[in-house]
Amino acid sequence: MQGGGEEMAPKDVEYVKKCKFVVATGIFDAYDSPHQPSNTSKRSESLFCFLMVVDEVSLEFIKNNVSVREDSNGGQWVGIWRLIPLKHQPYDEPRRNGKVPKILTHRLFPQAQYSIWIDGKMELIVDPLLLLERYLWRGKNTFAIAQHKHHRSIYEEADSNKRRKRYARPLIDLHMKIYRYEGLEPWSQHKGTLSDVPEGAIIIREHTVLNNLFSCLWYNEVHLFTPRDQLSFGYVVYRLGGLFKFFMFPNCEYNSIFLLHPHNREHSSKIEWAKTMEELKKHPELIESRGGLGLWTPYPGNLDLVVMPPVARTSKAG
Repeated sequence: MQGGGEEMAPKDVEYVKKCKFVVATGIFDAYDSPHQPSNTSKRSESLFCFLMVVDEVSLEFIKNNVSVREDSNGGQWVGIWRLIPLKHQPYDEPRRNGKVPKILTHRLFPQAQYSIWIDGKMELIVDPLLLLERYLWRGKNTFAIAQHKHHRSIYEEADSNKRRKRYARPLIDLHMKIYRYEGLEPWSQHKGTLSDVPEGAIIIREHTVLNNLFSCLWYNEVHLFTPRDQLSFGYVVYRLGGLFKFFMFPNCEYNSIFLLHPHNREHSSKIEWAKTMEELKKHPELIESRGGLGLWTPYPGNLDLVVMPPVARTSKAG
């Protein structure tokens, strides 16, 4: 995105202009290794662009560990994946940088009509055309995402994130206090959705105006608060008041679409280990300088009055 960070080389900008159907994935901070899709039909190979978005650290890691070929136009390939290196990362937190291509897919690839996003840890084992047929076209949906394996309430998911050290615990608490203050109730059967918590490793969407708006609003939350996108998905759905329609499919189907590979390492940043606000204030080097600024901006309401809903730990921290 010119002038806004996450910038592509001109040759890659020209390449993605022809991409109407996209399978996209991303690797940042060398956190994952490339995984080739399988069971892909010849029709999908000709119809889809398979785009792997990488930062400079990951590109160097891939070149040192995987065979990379270069085409006559200077494009770099790993198997079926066209590498899309991005320069000038907007954040100093790699996981937050990875949310740009994941959520703002329509901004990076503006000519795309349909996209399937898969996280870098996943190996796609189903033909992409079948995914569009099953999750979008068959039910006349435009946005599909899997239900989380364990949690339906974002407050349960936040508790799990703290237990697994996915971000600084006090900042997750603050994030949830803000949402609770703004009226987000814990998920219940009275809500019009199967869950407030998606399994964000796959997003299947048609790039409609409303879906693009939802993605921008979702990204705004990820930019302002914690980079844990599962924590903000349900909030944006709530604030749109039922205008945003999506298909949330069972997690058991999600598990039949991919093979899950381990990350190259478990944690990617120091801020994940912070336990208290005092620790963060004592060690300001742990704090992100360009992301999550809403967590450090005075909130206009009195968050001390917020009563958080109880969380029942009915499963492992998933």
